[in-house]
Amino acid sequence: MSVSASPLPVDTELLRRNISFRHFLSSRILSSLAFNGAGVAVGWLIYDQTRSAFALGLVGLVMFLPLLAFTFVVGQVADRYDRRRIGLVCQLVEALTMGAMAIGLWQGWLNTIGIFAGMAVLGSAVAFERPTMAALLPGIVPSTALQRAIATSTSFMQAAVIVGPALGGVLYGLGPVVPFAVAGVSYLLASLNVIRIERPATIRSREPVTLKTVFAGVDFIRRRPIILGTLSLDLFAVLLGGIVSLLPIFARDILLAGPWALGALRSAPAVGALAMSIWLARHELNRHVGRIMFGAVAVFGVATMVFALSTNIVLSIAALVILGASDTISVVIRSSLVQLLTPDDMRGRVNAVNSLFIGTSNQLGDFESGMVAGWLGPVGAGIVGGAGTIAIVAIWWRLFPALRAVNSLAD
Repeated sequence: MSVSASPLPVDTELLRRNISFRHFLSSRILSSLAFNGAGVAVGWLIYDQTRSAFALGLVGLVMFLPLLAFTFVVGQVADRYDRRRIGLVCQLVEALTMGAMAIGLWQGWLNTIGIFAGMAVLGSAVAFERPTMAALLPGIVPSTALQRAIATSTSFMQAAVIVGPALGGVLYGLGPVVPFAVAGVSYLLASLNVIRIERPATIRSREPVTLKTVFAGVDFIRRRPIILGTLSLDLFAVLLGGIVSLLPIFARDILLAGPWALGALRSAPAVGALAMSIWLARHELNRHVGRIMFGAVAVFGVATMVFALSTNIVLSIAALVILGASDTISVVIRSSLVQLLTPDDMRGRVNAVNSLFIGTSNQLGDFESGMVAGWLGPVGAGIVGGAGTIAIVAIWWRLFPALRAVNSLAD
């Protein structure tokens, strides 16, 4: 007697048959491949030219400033116009930027200042792309499948984050021009996918632009302690504990390895993130969601300290794998809460503020890490950052009881 296979959950089957969701995933994967591959190349190139932790941190600041400048413009644009076309324009700009940098390196006229200028343009495009694409997702999948869609999207993107840095390190070994040229092609392919997403049926009203509508996303978040708590927890935890910008220093000066090691270190958090996101895509969080988020952020801080103290590449990679897995738990919970608690006509503005929080923690966190490393060294910066993350968890546990009390995303 034959035994039939277990049927897929209904929401999983819906996602599998959703052509627009497939194009969404393809666009996000290709964009992530390009961004992370080019990130490794930029980091190695800058440190090779300057030998400066401050210069590495400055890359993060250059990427962050456009995000800060455009946050409220992005929200208005994403809530008033076709989000697919916004994503298309952004990815075309990113493709042109990578192509220009590749030509500059090939011709020999792209210096350190030119690299910073390219990163500023890339940061401007990313400032529009990320919140717009995040706001687009709930319009192409049913709300009952949203948590699983976010977890699935996260798992595919983390796979790209694994491949991207490793590929960037390998391609850089073939020549500094190669990773930038490949990134340009990847962004171009991403733009072809995003425009093939079926336009959501939601019709957005174009209310007059006023100070109230511009800052509506901030006011919306401020009035909801659960969203404010989860965004600010992630903001301060990663701002203090982020060490990605320092990986070239750890790879070259502490672990005594080359570009391949930098690619491996950059990929390690994504390995943990991929494993965790695959698990979350199959197992919904139905109990103690708030407490789980606090615990995951605390583990993130501990893993940061272990990595900072390690002089063995195997232990360093293991610490980064755990760091990535714990961060993914926080990402999925945060993203699900923001999307589920926000109406569609506000998602652009709310996701723009969310993107600012993420950019502050990531890009500005890179700048903060570079400055602290300039004073205390990379090891000292990692220890201080990890300890600071744990302290933030303890403080936020007391400040946001509503977040601590969240039991299930289904509620």
